[in-house]
Amino acid sequence: MRLDKYLKVSRLIKRRTVANEACDGGRVLINDKPAKASAQVKEGDVIEIQFGSKNVKVEVLDVKETVRKEDAEGMYRYL
Repeated sequence: MRLDKYLKVSRLIKRRTVANEACDGGRVLINDKPAKASAQVKEGDVIEIQFGSKNVKVEVLDVKETVRKEDAEGMYRYL
C-alpha cells in the first residue's frame, strides 16, 4: 500500500493530501530513510513522522485497504 494512503487509513494523518505534503516536505521516514508518498508500506516497517516539534514513531502491524475508525489503532504500535 502507498505510504500516503496508509497514513490516512490508519488515521495517523487525517487527510491524504496532508500526508502527501508531509512526505514531500521530508517529514516522514520509513526505516530511518526519507520516504516519498508513493513508497510501499509493508508489515514490520517503522514509520517516523515529524509534527512540528513532536515526533511520532510507529511500527506497522497490519496493512488493510479499509478499516473502521475503532479498529484503526490496531494497524500500528507506538515505539
